[in-house]
Amino acid sequence: MSIPQQGGGPVETKAQLVEYLESGCKPKDDWRIGTEHEKFGYCKDTLKPLPFEGEKSIHAILSGLRDRFGWAPVEESGHLIGLEKDGANVSLEPGGQLELSGAPLETIHGTCDEVNDHLAQVKAVADDIGVGFIGLGAAPHWTHDEMPLMPKGRYKLMDGYMQKVGTLGTQMMRRTCTVQVNLDFASEADMVQKLRVALALQPVATALFGNSPFFEGKPNGHKSWRARIWRDLDPARTGMLPFVFQDGFGFEAWVDYALDVPMYFVYRDGKYIDALGQSFRDFMVGKLPALPGETPTMGDWADHLTTLFPEARIKKFLEMRGADGGPWRRLCALPAFWVGLEYDQTALDAAWDVAKGWDAETRDALRVAASVDGMEANVGDMSMRDLAALCVDIAEAGLKARARPGAGGLIPDETHFLNALKETVASGRAPADELLGRYQGDWNGDVTRVFKEYAY
Repeated sequence: MSIPQQGGGPVETKAQLVEYLESGCKPKDDWRIGTEHEKFGYCKDTLKPLPFEGEKSIHAILSGLRDRFGWAPVEESGHLIGLEKDGANVSLEPGGQLELSGAPLETIHGTCDEVNDHLAQVKAVADDIGVGFIGLGAAPHWTHDEMPLMPKGRYKLMDGYMQKVGTLGTQMMRRTCTVQVNLDFASEADMVQKLRVALALQPVATALFGNSPFFEGKPNGHKSWRARIWRDLDPARTGMLPFVFQDGFGFEAWVDYALDVPMYFVYRDGKYIDALGQSFRDFMVGKLPALPGETPTMGDWADHLTTLFPEARIKKFLEMRGADGGPWRRLCALPAFWVGLEYDQTALDAAWDVAKGWDAETRDALRVAASVDGMEANVGDMSMRDLAALCVDIAEAGLKARARPGAGGLIPDETHFLNALKETVASGRAPADELLGRYQGDWNGDVTRVFKEYAY
């Protein structure tokens, strides 16, 4: 979840909101890659989730990173709830999932180095206090009551509201993890093409990265339970967004969509003010019940945009949101997949050619099938495995065309970061399939074996 935004001047017209999104347009030479990944922390002796405070806790991890590795603290109401350093930040998801929001970097080589450094730092602190971390899309056996709610005002408000607008919202908050990548766009037209590709092909990423076949100690019937959760959370702010594929879509249409999404909060003087279900349109004319007479700042708009949760979304950049959290190799594979598809025009055109003939029903069917059957999914005459193979091939061609070398020029491009996905395509088995095989085989139905064999 995002850190609250501050200031930005008053908002008086809808045109300002459109201009805010437009201001994210950048020339291609300035495009960057921002990778975010979440992971579950647990006590090694009990295999229970970490509380916020105590000897083995989230606070102990954050304090250790601050004191040993020079991260600057981020506090809310006297609580240490995040860290900042060199354009990156470490933050907390509602159930204590630890998230690295990486700095905007030029290459996947750079973002993978960042991931390595971060995980090494976390492991150094965690090992000293008997804590471990694991990358999965959903908590394998913890119940809702076992998951602590982090002391952030935003989460306290969301926790109650989620129970009113969907059946699985609190599961998303406390018991899921993802890996995401944030990408840039050059113009409104570039944003439109990239967002359409991102939404249409997000189910392919869900299938390739499916890694949450367990929930509350047993198989749940899905390859990505995390993706299943997002299908029954809050229809006002989730989904595949059919309007994005309509003629005339652009920044203004996104603003209209965002204005119609009910608000969560307004952040003032270090506190979250309850605006649940209220209207940003009312806010703009001084009629927000939570703050009567006040009008929003651009920081309020930036905050509101973080409360939209579709499969892909735009702010001043584009966010890919369809993949489960997972093992190290896939933390680098996710940006490789999307950068390959979207940062080379020939690849982007090829990706759009794959999806441009699909209607809204087909895109929704792919989303459902990806969460249930993963790489084994079929929609009509389309095989997910064949579709994934085609997309990975396009991404590889895109990365070759980018030709961004690493290791001082010894590595000619970024294509090797796709190796994990190429293996999945060749075998037809994503991480969820491997986990289920182990569960049904040498684990003898013991889900907790995942901690010993798959922790970072």
